[in-house]
Amino acid sequence: MLASITHILPLTTIRRERLLPAPGRVVVRKGQKVSATDVIAEARLNPDHLLLDIRRGLGLPEEEADKHLQCKTGMQVAEGDLLAGPVGLTKRVVRAPRGGRVVLAGGGQVLMETDSSPQEIRAGMPGIVVDLLGERGVVIETTGALIQGVWGNGRIDYGLMSVLISSPEDLLNADRLDVSMRGSVILGGHCNDLEVLKSAANLPVRGLILGSMDASLIPYASRMHYPIVIIEGFGHIPMDATAFKLLTTNDRREVAVNAEAWDRFKGVRPEILIELPAPGELPIPQETDHFAPGQAVRAIRAPYAGKIGRIARLSPGLVNLPNGLKAAAAEIQLESNEQVVIPLVNLEILK
Repeated sequence: MLASITHILPLTTIRRERLLPAPGRVVVRKGQKVSATDVIAEARLNPDHLLLDIRRGLGLPEEEADKHLQCKTGMQVAEGDLLAGPVGLTKRVVRAPRGGRVVLAGGGQVLMETDSSPQEIRAGMPGIVVDLLGERGVVIETTGALIQGVWGNGRIDYGLMSVLISSPEDLLNADRLDVSMRGSVILGGHCNDLEVLKSAANLPVRGLILGSMDASLIPYASRMHYPIVIIEGFGHIPMDATAFKLLTTNDRREVAVNAEAWDRFKGVRPEILIELPAPGELPIPQETDHFAPGQAVRAIRAPYAGKIGRIARLSPGLVNLPNGLKAAAAEIQLESNEQVVIPLVNLEILK
């Protein structure tokens, strides 16, 4: 059975596709160096529509108002352009409130499709644009350390990392955040206090990396304007020892925080990237693998969500589970030395 892989790698080649949801305009070129927050493509996905009452604006009946139209269907107009008039002694006119295109004109009304702010896609990581994907996006590549998480609030930023964690079980308190951390990416342990998120926003910080977080804070974290990445999950879960060591040994390095929401169908997930030079060409890590004895794995669903261990044995055939279902499963030796049986669909491989 194939499983998704969570990568915690000190040095590897990272290659990522960055795609618009619909055709648009790519604004970078092949071979260009980009930073994590650079806009690489944009598209106008949801144009606004305005219905203008020409009759009322000119103070005329419908038939008379149509005679004074100065625009036609399909015409492009800029903000302030004349749409109808002038009429009467006071030279009454109707002008375009915003730039856009006239969709319909007649019946005493004008329907406009107005210019809207484009949806922008940012690079999400520093690197080189190695390929252009038509009008949809680009492929970016770099080398460095890669730490993938399980939850992100959809924001992207980068900055110098300030480490506020001394052990994988540490609790992050608001009083540990001060003005010296303004513009930094904060590395903390567990967060169970809304004041931590608010204090980080008030500084402001450029990102927050947490080992775990109380689930009650999800609505507030989702609204923060800085990226938040959770590495382990929700509840008081100690940070993985490998991730802890890798992140803490890179204190004061510049890190990119891409808190993109985890989407298994699109193959994207929240991750932290530390750009580092490589001594030579490095292979690109695979995203899936087959389960095998000896692999490090993490449970992703209750009752063992967030627990880490190793596959001791793959159970043959289907196993009868306590909930009455049958599924492919494995015997897992947890870090606490407890041995449990977990369905394979509830596991991910750690590499």
